[in-house]
Amino acid sequence: MSGTAPAKAAPGKAVSGKATSGESGSPRIQGDGPSRHAGPRHGLPWHRALLDALGALTRRQLRFTLMLVGASWGVARESLMPTSWRRTVLHEFKITLRQAAGGGLFSTLFTAALTGFGIVAQAIYWLGIAGMADSTDSLLATVLVREIAPVLVGIILLGRSAMLSLSQLGQLTTGGELRALQAQGIDPFLTLVVPRALAMTVASFTLGVVFSLVSLSVGYGVCRLNSVITMPIWTFLYDVVGAMKPIDYLGIPLKLVLSGFYLSLATQLTGLDASRSDTLATLLPRGFARGIMVIMIINVVLGVTIA
Repeated sequence: MSGTAPAKAAPGKAVSGKATSGESGSPRIQGDGPSRHAGPRHGLPWHRALLDALGALTRRQLRFTLMLVGASWGVARESLMPTSWRRTVLHEFKITLRQAAGGGLFSTLFTAALTGFGIVAQAIYWLGIAGMADSTDSLLATVLVREIAPVLVGIILLGRSAMLSLSQLGQLTTGGELRALQAQGIDPFLTLVVPRALAMTVASFTLGVVFSLVSLSVGYGVCRLNSVITMPIWTFLYDVVGAMKPIDYLGIPLKLVLSGFYLSLATQLTGLDASRSDTLATLLPRGFARGIMVIMIINVVLGVTIA
């Protein structure tokens, strides 16, 4: 008998390597079961896995929609406050309006001339041959002014102005400049998003009116040169406007206004929602797809409503 007792383990140390002291001083048992902060469990039943997948997909899809709804309310609220219209906001509004309406004017005129030559003139000519000249005015008012004009003007604004805002805000977001503006006490939403959305709204309505007038005038000129119609142009335009339904006087401007407004918001939010891993190669296709979806959804929903 040696008379020596076994040494006791020091407090806070492991006896057999099973327990270790964490950063907080409390022991953590390793290998005795799953940790509290372990990842998602595997081996779920198939119906729960399906519900998890559907829930994650729904959250991802509704996230941007909720952002769009919230941003639209924010723009409407800020635009009605006189204190929001500072010199910087007015300056951004003027620059965007000049770029969208002035820069997109030539593209609108060219597209309207092609539409007048390819659709208006052909419709007048073939309806006259078919003996349906009386329905020409209502057809042009319904198809061209109410359906085609808002869609084409929205596509012109998407490629000409909205994608430019998307690339600018995307680069500011990924480069950290927006955080620098917030650190200086500048609100990017009020300074950039609000004036650009309102400017695109005004530009969409203006270019829509120009598109309708030019396309009808070019179609009339082609038919007048071919002696298809002999009435004055003012009578022709008056008949087309007179063939519109009373609801069209509200529905057509509403299409143009909402298309420009939500198109600008969708593309700007895409740029503001960019992550560090995003580049222009990933942002531009995403923003273009969202812009097209916004234009089509607004025109289809309002077209069905006012039909």
